[in-house]
Amino acid sequence: MLVFVACTGAAVLMQALVLLAMYIAMRKAIKMAQAQIDELRVNVLPVVKDTKDLLTSVGPKLDSLAGDFAVITRGLRTQGSLYKASADDIVAKVNRQASRVDLMLTNVLDMVDRASAVVADVVSVPIRQLSAVAAFAKAAVGSFRAGPAPAEAAHQPTHSPADKDLFV
Repeated sequence: MLVFVACTGAAVLMQALVLLAMYIAMRKAIKMAQAQIDELRVNVLPVVKDTKDLLTSVGPKLDSLAGDFAVITRGLRTQGSLYKASADDIVAKVNRQASRVDLMLTNVLDMVDRASAVVADVVSVPIRQLSAVAAFAKAAVGSFRAGPAPAEAAHQPTHSPADKDLFV
């Protein structure tokens, strides 16, 4: 039984030594982690504080800037709608004037067309009558100069004897 107690005692002692080594290793690790956290805290805390101060000082300016931007945007929208309304009004007036000019030019061209037709009728009727009188005079003078027509001239064929095989 003594051997058993000695073995058990040795096992418990060994377990205690392992637990002590684990405790010492954990304590070193905790001290290192604490040192790293303290170093991080020393380095990061001023940055966080400066950032907080910056946001505190810039925050109201950003709010003011956003408000001013909103006012400018509303003003631009209002001006844009006024410009659009003005442009629409100008386009409508230009279209009305273009329609009026088109109507006036159409009426002028219609009147010119009618006037030219009247002038053509007024000029062409007397010219036709005059040319008819001239043709009559030419025919009468030609008839008086030629004298009576020979009898053979009345029976002249209207086609050549060589054309007898052609059919039209």
